Amino acid sequence: MIIVTGAAGFIGSRLVNRLNQDKYNDLVLVDDFSRKDKHVNYSELIYSELVERKDFPIWLKKNENQVQFIFHLGARTDTTEKSVALFNELNLNYSKEIWNLCVEYGIALIYASSAATYGDGTLGYSDSHELVEKLVPLNPYGDSKNDFDKWALQQERSPYFYAGLKFFNVYGPNESHKSRMASVVLHTFRQVNATGKMKLFKSHRNDYLDGHQTRDFIFVEDVCDVCMHLMHGRLKIESGLYNVGSGKARTFLDLVTATFKSMKKEVYIEFIDTPEDIRDTYQYFTEADLTKLRVSGYNKEFTSLENGVEKYIVESLNTTL
Repeated sequence: MIIVTGAAGFIGSRLVNRLNQDKYNDLVLVDDFSRKDKHVNYSELIYSELVERKDFPIWLKKNENQVQFIFHLGARTDTTEKSVALFNELNLNYSKEIWNLCVEYGIALIYASSAATYGDGTLGYSDSHELVEKLVPLNPYGDSKNDFDKWALQQERSPYFYAGLKFFNVYGPNESHKSRMASVVLHTFRQVNATGKMKLFKSHRNDYLDGHQTRDFIFVEDVCDVCMHLMHGRLKIESGLYNVGSGKARTFLDLVTATFKSMKKEVYIEFIDTPEDIRDTYQYFTEADLTKLRVSGYNKEFTSLENGVEKYIVESLNTTL
C-alpha cells in the first residue's frame, strides 16, 4: 500500500494518476476533501481509501503494517500567506509527526520541500546539505520548508529511506484550484481567452529587462517521473534533499510566448508593476543544480518548455473550453 498526502492537490493528484498508470492501485489518498473545487482532480482515480488529513496520523498507527511507502506532498503552498503559526501547524509540525511515524514503523518517505528555500539565490541552487543552515527564504512559506529540511537533517533517527524534494516552478494539469498560486501558463491561458493579451510583471531591477525574469519551469509529469525513480531506487539511492527542476532557467517571456503559440494566438503582452506586497521578496532567477539527482541514476531528459506547454494546453486546458 502506498500513501499520497495532498492527493487532491496539483502534484499529488498527478502522482496518483501516474501510479495508476503503472498499475499501483492499492493507494490511500490523504487530504482535506472538503474543497469541492478539487474533486475533479481525483474523481476518476483508482484508490483503496480516502482519509482526511487531520485523521491520517491515527489511521497510520492502526494500519502501519500495510504501508510500504509514503509520498507526503500535502502542504500549505501560498507564498503570500504571512501567518507563521499556520505554516508551523500545517507544514512543519504535521511533517514532523509523519516523519516520526515513518521512523517508528519502518516506512520509506518522500516529502515536498521547495525551491523557495533558496531565497534570493545569493547562495546558489545546490541541494547540498551543508547549505541548508545558511539559506534565508524570502517568505514564511519558504521558511517553513527550510525549517523542516533543517530539522530532518538534524535527526539521529530517520526513515530507512527519505528524500526531500525541492520543487522548482511546476506547471501542468490539475492546478486550476490554485488561484493566485497557479502557474503562469494557466494564468496566460485564462487571460488570453478573456482579453486577448497577457499581463506580465515589469522588472524592478536594472539588470533584468521586462519579462526576462527567469525561473526553472518543470512539467508536472517530469516531477512524477522523478518521484517514481526515487521510490523504485530506495534501497540503493542515498537519502537526502534533491532538487527537482529542469536544470534550465527560462524567461517568463519564453513561457508566455510558448503559451500564445500553443493557443495559436498572436503574442500580445502588457507589462505591469509587480504588486508591492511581493515586490521585495520576488525571485528574479532560479535554476536547479541537478548534479545529485543525476548521480542517483536519473538519466531521463526533461520535457522542453515548449513541448510541456503545448502538451498541457492541447491535452488539458483546451478540453475545458
